[in-house]
Amino acid sequence: MIKILPCSTTDIPLLSEVATAAYLAHYTYLWHDNGEYYVNRSFNHDRFKQEMTDDNARFYLIYVADEAVGFLKLNLDKGFDLYASDIALELERIYILPKATGQGVGKKVMDFVLDIARKRQKSLVWLKSMDSSKAIPFYRQQGFITCGSSLLDFLPMKDEFRKILTLKKEI
Repeated sequence: MIKILPCSTTDIPLLSEVATAAYLAHYTYLWHDNGEYYVNRSFNHDRFKQEMTDDNARFYLIYVADEAVGFLKLNLDKGFDLYASDIALELERIYILPKATGQGVGKKVMDFVLDIARKRQKSLVWLKSMDSSKAIPFYRQQGFITCGSSLLDFLPMKDEFRKILTLKKEI
């Protein structure tokens, strides 16, 4: 059984553990330092605590059979380019441990995100994903289309993997 439960600051230790493990399982190839810079910057206790103070941000842990196997972060009212925040919801992060892939977890999470967007009367969900990510075909299967790209400027990142795509889905 797949459950997606909201996080609070009391969940930060578990959130940090799951985020770190899931990220490192998928993205060490992007970095000269195997992702240490990004994990230390993005998944530490203080960073999560700070991000959780944002009224616009929502964090969720993803469980399969009562085991935390991933997490997601939403920005409920966040536009981009020509899309205003009143119509757009951003799926900022979604990371799932490899042992939970191929079990319908990603689809369940996407349905969850789209349901939140509809309840908030959004007409667009968008996200960013590394151009080299194995998740791109999944996002396309879910109806997301590429609508832009940019280059990341993190120093420890390998040059050939700096491209990040912006994808959107109108609902």
